[in-house]
Amino acid sequence: MATLVVQAPVRTSRSPSPGNLTIDPNKIKSIVPNKHIPYCSPGPIPKETPVTPPASPDSDELPTSSVLYPLSKHRRLQDGPRIYGIGAETLKEAIEEVSTRPLSDPQLVFPWLHGLHPENYIQQAFFTARRKGLRQIPKCLRSVTIVKCRDIARARLRGAIEAHEILDSTGNEDASFLELDPKEGFSVRNFHIQIVKMATVSDIIVYKDDCTKFDVLKRTAIRIANAQKKYRETAQAAGIDIGEFNTFVLTCPFEDIEDEYPELVAVSAKGKHNPATPDLLQLERQEMCTMSKASEISHNVWLGPTPDSTILPLLEDDEDLPDFDICIEASDLARAPDAMTLRKTANARGRQKIEFPSSGSIMPPTWSHSEVDSLLEMCRWMYQLANPEIEEDDSMSDEDGDIQMKSLPPPAKKILLHCGDGYTETTLLAVTYFMYAECLPLHEAWIRLHRDEGRNFFAYPSDVSLLTAIQPRIMQESPKGNGGIPSSVPPDPLWLKRMDGSLPSRILSYMYLGNLSHANNPELLKVLGIKRVLSVGEPVSWPKDKLENWGSENFLFVDCIQDNGVDPLTDEIERCLEFLEKGKQDGSATLVHCRVGVSRSATICIAEVMASKGLSFPRAYCYVRARRLNVIIQPHLRFAYELLKWEEKQKAKRGEPLRRELEWANIAREIAAMNKPYTRSG
Repeated sequence: MATLVVQAPVRTSRSPSPGNLTIDPNKIKSIVPNKHIPYCSPGPIPKETPVTPPASPDSDELPTSSVLYPLSKHRRLQDGPRIYGIGAETLKEAIEEVSTRPLSDPQLVFPWLHGLHPENYIQQAFFTARRKGLRQIPKCLRSVTIVKCRDIARARLRGAIEAHEILDSTGNEDASFLELDPKEGFSVRNFHIQIVKMATVSDIIVYKDDCTKFDVLKRTAIRIANAQKKYRETAQAAGIDIGEFNTFVLTCPFEDIEDEYPELVAVSAKGKHNPATPDLLQLERQEMCTMSKASEISHNVWLGPTPDSTILPLLEDDEDLPDFDICIEASDLARAPDAMTLRKTANARGRQKIEFPSSGSIMPPTWSHSEVDSLLEMCRWMYQLANPEIEEDDSMSDEDGDIQMKSLPPPAKKILLHCGDGYTETTLLAVTYFMYAECLPLHEAWIRLHRDEGRNFFAYPSDVSLLTAIQPRIMQESPKGNGGIPSSVPPDPLWLKRMDGSLPSRILSYMYLGNLSHANNPELLKVLGIKRVLSVGEPVSWPKDKLENWGSENFLFVDCIQDNGVDPLTDEIERCLEFLEKGKQDGSATLVHCRVGVSRSATICIAEVMASKGLSFPRAYCYVRARRLNVIIQPHLRFAYELLKWEEKQKAKRGEPLRRELEWANIAREIAAMNKPYTRSG
């Protein structure tokens, strides 16, 4: 990604409230990882020569008929704004029709989906410079939007939203669709506007639960019908024919749908979520806990995510986890425990919980000796509890001269180091302990933890500086160090000096996702077992001799792909996946990268997960998102849409019928909600 620049700070604060979106901050407080969203710029306005296919062909028109159109099939409920009634069977047919209809080609719906406000000259100029035949509203779109009156926390149909998400807040019957196209600035990641965009080209079905009065349902339907009428008249005044879309009211009780068509229900009338309906927030949390599931990194010391009763039951093999005696939570609000606290914790019965400062808490160059002393004292305390020694007394022996034990050793303690995501805040303590317990220099501990112990983790640059500076003391005080530093310890390797603390993210055993800095650190790739490099839009800059030693067959450069919301990636996916497959067959891991490793390369990794694991786009998106350490993957709108479209091809290849789990607007809505806790605006 030639134009991506990371501008977010290394450290992020506690996640703010996500506002009126669907995330409940009380449910995600302990699991939101300490990630950030990189700022992505599309680069300069392109030259006159177009780099994308021509504008939409005029022959691609709106479908002439559907379950909800023509209207002669449905009963009109009133003489005012046109509102029609449908039952549960028609609802099912309408949803089924949309989910099994192929998506329109990306060329036909972009850049309109990006948001083209008439007053946003920057956004308009960028896209019209590339698309001379730009059409404001595509004629090929006909969707279905489902609106529930009031609370969607219960009695929610799959994909349902609330009226305030698409209508103005005046409350009057003379309502309008929200105008969310950005009036200024430039963005190709306007996921939050997709619900409104698609609602303007949708038949809209309104329903209520059994606790809502019919008058509320009627008033909501009238407001939506008026908004549709006003939008259509405005388009016609501008000479644009958008087709005819209408408002429908579900005339049957919600309980009828629960009984007859439970697959259409996302949340029951009692508030129970249907696991068959993808919930991207829940999927991300589940994948995060699966990825960072607790594992033993040293004898009786485990590393993993904070135990979460809402997630752990979803994992299949939780019974493999031991019953921990001490749980140490790394937190940016914690202070190092004093000697008395450690002594009481060690002697107490039952599971004990203590806290320790998080990664990044000891900042160079001002760190104090007391901070380092506390870190080493914590490692010493953990080691003694995890590895109790049997004391001997030479003065006591039996008649055969055998030494008698002075006392039975205390039982070993099983210790869990944990934080919300299982890696960010615990890394400093975990790596330090691993160096201490195994008497390893930093670079060797780093690689062994990742490669041999299978742990994914991120360290701040301050952690790298600290551990590099104090590693002689760590090894000297190690119980395996014999009081001195082994003479065979080599100096820090070049790859460690060139690393900012992050390793490439292991998405699959044979596929890593990283940035251009990772790609230009061949020594790091070598020690990780990565032998192939897939560069998406950004070439590596290696010395000639290293390129020759690796072999040209181990590199693939996908050129002319910028992160600009215009350049398509679909045509390159198959070639990239073939390259990944060749490495997989050879037993080689491949690094996939662009500039920052969040958009172009992330799109390729999502496609590979979809193909290799048979996952839908939203499930594969969450799979990769959870495994991309310390940054939020950000495939822009067009890439995300292309992947949802590419899902159709994968289903056909597997001989499966086309049926999307979630529609485009709902996927975009959930991605926007997932990103909300990380945005600066909160």
